[in-house]
Amino acid sequence: MTLLRCAILDDYMNLALTIADWSKIGDRVDVTAFNEPFASPEAAARALKDFEIVCAMRERTPFPRPLFAALPKLKLLITSGMRNAAIDLEAARERGIVVCGTQFGRDPTAPLTMGLILELTRNIGRENARMHAGEPLQKFVGIEIEGRTLGVVGLGKLGSKVSGLAKAFGMNVIAWSPNLTPERCQEVGVGYASKQELFATADIITVHMVLSQRSRGLVGREDLARMKPTGYLVNTARGPIVDETALLETLQARQIAGAAIDVFSVEPLPVDHPFRKLDNIVLTPHLGYVTEESFRNHYRQMIEGIDAWLKGEPLRRLA
Repeated sequence: MTLLRCAILDDYMNLALTIADWSKIGDRVDVTAFNEPFASPEAAARALKDFEIVCAMRERTPFPRPLFAALPKLKLLITSGMRNAAIDLEAARERGIVVCGTQFGRDPTAPLTMGLILELTRNIGRENARMHAGEPLQKFVGIEIEGRTLGVVGLGKLGSKVSGLAKAFGMNVIAWSPNLTPERCQEVGVGYASKQELFATADIITVHMVLSQRSRGLVGREDLARMKPTGYLVNTARGPIVDETALLETLQARQIAGAAIDVFSVEPLPVDHPFRKLDNIVLTPHLGYVTEESFRNHYRQMIEGIDAWLKGEPLRRLA
């Protein structure tokens, strides 16, 4: 019996093959993990041309129409999560490729958001680095978040969870998104604000929107200009939701106090990106979903999804 070939993409930490039990499909599928990002779409096409199954981790490897066209053997694509803006679902349907997803158990992005807020306001990581470097005394004076106002852009499942955590820290919370209603804010127990009010009055602004054509560039130059000089911006959603050029120039001009960014338009963030040269930005390499529990959950469901597809019963189908 000829085994089908399955590619696991973007397994940067070399976890995929040990954190879940792939032997459940080992009699039918030969699994290969790729630990490095592809240098280009052409490189991805060359590497994946002989695979019938691909397991993708979030949007790290895009699947636009030309890549699907370059993968004639591909039959099944499973992505972590139930949304992936980097997959051309229409192109997949046209080529008869089944696309499935996995479901999150608990989303660990909300606690990370609060961690980034604490880093911005209390400089924990900076002081840790100074201690390890042998510096004797504290350098940074923090600010307290209790009593300050958090502006939440996007009050869905994740934005609501962040709101609850922020309130536990004693913060006042207001929210806005294009379709948000005062009634929804009341359900969550936060204040309703217009976009202009939120950016002008919040001490810290955190973004929790899904990336779409409507949300691309949603936080622009005018919004950043409305922020307080003492304000902070946090983005753990998707890089293109915030105008990165405008944010870079705002930080370079020190028009706001700082930012914490976990997501970028190009990932991994290029080593020569100007963000890396600023001292008023906290950078993390898209840690939002990166936990042991999250990886185990996604890979377990990928194995389950491959098994179901092989039996002619795809699970959590997206296309």
